[in-house]
Parts: sequence; C-alpha cells; structure tokens
Amino acid sequence: MQTHHGLTPRLKPLSARRSATMSVLDIGTSKVVCLIAELQPAEAMSTLRGRTHLARIIGIGHQRSLGLKGGAIVDLEAAEGAIRQAVHAAERMAKAEVQSVIVNISGGRIASQHFEARVNVRSGTVTGADVERVLETASAHGVSPGRAVLHALPTGYALDGQGAVIDPSGMIGNALGVDLHVVTAEAAAARNLMLAVEHCHLGVDAVIATPYAAGLSALVDDEAELGCAVVDMGGGTTSVGVFMGGHLVHCDAVAVGGHHVTMDIARGLSTRVNVAERLKTLYGSAIATASDERDMIAVHGVGEDEGEAPGHVPRSQLVRIVKPRVEEVLELVRDRLRNAGFGAQAGRRVVLTGGASQLVGLPETARRILQGQVRIGRPLGIRGLPEAAKGPAFSASVGLLVYPQVAHAEHFEPRGQGAFAGTGTDGYFSRVGRWIRESF
Repeated sequence: MQTHHGLTPRLKPLSARRSATMSVLDIGTSKVVCLIAELQPAEAMSTLRGRTHLARIIGIGHQRSLGLKGGAIVDLEAAEGAIRQAVHAAERMAKAEVQSVIVNISGGRIASQHFEARVNVRSGTVTGADVERVLETASAHGVSPGRAVLHALPTGYALDGQGAVIDPSGMIGNALGVDLHVVTAEAAAARNLMLAVEHCHLGVDAVIATPYAAGLSALVDDEAELGCAVVDMGGGTTSVGVFMGGHLVHCDAVAVGGHHVTMDIARGLSTRVNVAERLKTLYGSAIATASDERDMIAVHGVGEDEGEAPGHVPRSQLVRIVKPRVEEVLELVRDRLRNAGFGAQAGRRVVLTGGASQLVGLPETARRILQGQVRIGRPLGIRGLPEAAKGPAFSASVGLLVYPQVAHAEHFEPRGQGAFAGTGTDGYFSRVGRWIRESF
C-alpha cells in the first residue's frame, strides 16, 4: 500500500525484473493524452542508464483539453469529459480497462524548496536506518501551508563533510548529511486535478510535476549529469526543470504558453481563435525574414463566413505579433532561473520541449535570450508511438511512463506519519491496493 506525505499518493517502485502494464494521463491546457504501455525489463541502455524497463505503447488516446486554464482546472465537468474520451480511446486501442493512472500537474504554481539535515551515525558505519533518519530529519521541515508535496528527492549525501556521496550505505563515518529537494504545488490545484480523474472512476497512482516528467523522457543521461534546463512549453503553462548531477534540482512554472500566442494573433488580426491557431501553426515564426513583407496570408475576420473572400495581411504582421510574446516567455524563464541561482549553470544547455516549442525560429530566439546551447527535445527510448506522437508535444506524456522506473529515488515517509489530507475518496485507496496486488 502507498504511503502519504500530505495530499498526493505515492507510487510503489517498479520491480526491475517484472513486467507491468501502466496507464498514464497527461492533462494539459491544450490536450489530454492517455497512454497505456507495457513496461518490460530491459538491458541497460547506454544513453538512458537510469531506465530499467522499455515501454511499449499498446494504447493511445488524445483529445482537445477542456475546462483548464494555465494548467489548472477551472471547469470540472468539462475537464472530466475530455479525460473520459482520451481514456476510452486508449482503452479501445489497447483492448484493456484502465483502473488507475499516473497524472501530471502543470498548474498550481509549481515551486522548489531545499532542505538540509545532519545526523550522527550511531555505529560508525552507515546503515539503512541512518539514511532513513537523516531523510526523516530533512523532511520534518515544514512546507508552506496550502501546498502539497509532489516530490521529495535526495540530491546528494555528505559524510563527515565530504559531499557528493551517491549512496552512503555501508560507508564509514560519524556525521551523515543530506540535501533534500522538495517540489510542491498548490494543494487546491492538486486536489481538483485528482478529483477530476476520480470522477472518471479512475484511481490516481501518483501526481508528477510536468517539468520532471518532460526531463525524464527528453534528456539523455549526460545532459542530466552535466546540468541542463528542460523548458516544457505547453498551451497554458511554460514549466522549467533543472537537472544536475543526474538529479532534478529545481522546478518552476509560468502561466504563459502557446495559447497566449494564439490569443494575441486572434486579437491582433481580429480573427477567430481556431483561425489564429491555424495561422500560428502554418505561418507563425519567432524570427523575421526578408520575404515576410512580400508573403501575404489570407485571414477571415471574426464575423465573416468561410464563403466570403478573406482579407490579406503580410506575414510580417503575424511575426510582429508572435515574436514579442515568445520573447516574453523566454525572458520570464531566464529571469526565474537567474533568481533561483541556476541561471549560469543551467543556461549552458537548454532542451525545449512541449507542443509550443515547435514554433519556427524558437530555438534561435531561445539561444539569444537564454545564451546557451539549445535543442528541441523529443520522447526517447519508447516503442509503439504513432508518428504523430513522436514530437515534443508528447514528451511529458511519455515521461510519466519513465517515472515508475525512478520512483524508488524519492523519500517516502513511513506509514502512520505525515498529515494526510483526506480527499473524501476512501474507496480509491483500496482500488489502488488492488491494482498493486494484481500488478506486482
């Protein structure tokens, strides 16, 4: 059975020798994706060393998202409808029934806190109990009220002042220290997200911060080791995860995304939102080119019928609308990283992912603003994805399938502790228990 630290449930780590069928749900502002996959024990992969299993997609369903704004649920019923449709489509394809899912959260002001702790080693040799004790001490620090803990990740141990110890068990020393990175989100946002999923008669196995999921799927090991910022550009939010030394060391999110670019176009060219979305996808660019003045694009006004002759505007007018918004988002990301003290290290390597990262000219603009090497990140090390789902828009979705393979790295409080905030879904834990018994 799972242990709780605050609100969100915790996933039981995956056995490295067993296969399992997993279902995940990526609930974004623009789309909802459900993936059902078989995780099969795999031989070690050279570039993706942390992974113990190879995921093969057996069912996929995706649906236009409804009822979300800035990554948070604003209309429960609409969100449920979109979730149901995505799950049904995946179930039909996989010919299997989804009982419970791993979900991600992009809204709710994701933030990071760092805690340190030191304990004395009782016997002179570090035992599992000492490691537990130091983690307990670190996680005893209070998280701000009204926030839910999503992840509690030890980023490094120290033994008698010697830092960067990966696993202190069995080593000799007197004082054991740990750095614990805690990722939190607003409890209300997490609770409403879980509620929407539970209303669809599904259990929630775990709630994962979107930038963590995106990094798990789009980064190769060397990038996570050397230091890298993953910028997941979604429809309603742009979230950032900083990885260093193979660990997630910082998370942040801003509630601006690709949808804001679309709305700017709709306002600037006074056209309908769906027309603006198409113009952005087909002709939008974050950098101006010499031919923009000459290239004319057809634009239907807000009240016009499709049958009427459209007006024409030069492409340069579209670029003038898109460019400032894209620059604003990247500048927000840059400033947030700088303020958190990760500007210099993470800025050297940036991986852009998420649907909005596909905009023409975005990597060049990011290179200029973030001043580092920039690449577009796609989901890695996964089988059975249809062509349409191999792009950066599906990085976070696939990352949720990687998460069970790394869940063991997190610190879970022993049962009986932690103020568990009930969500009024008692039957759901028994469902999760049943799922665990059946799967492992």
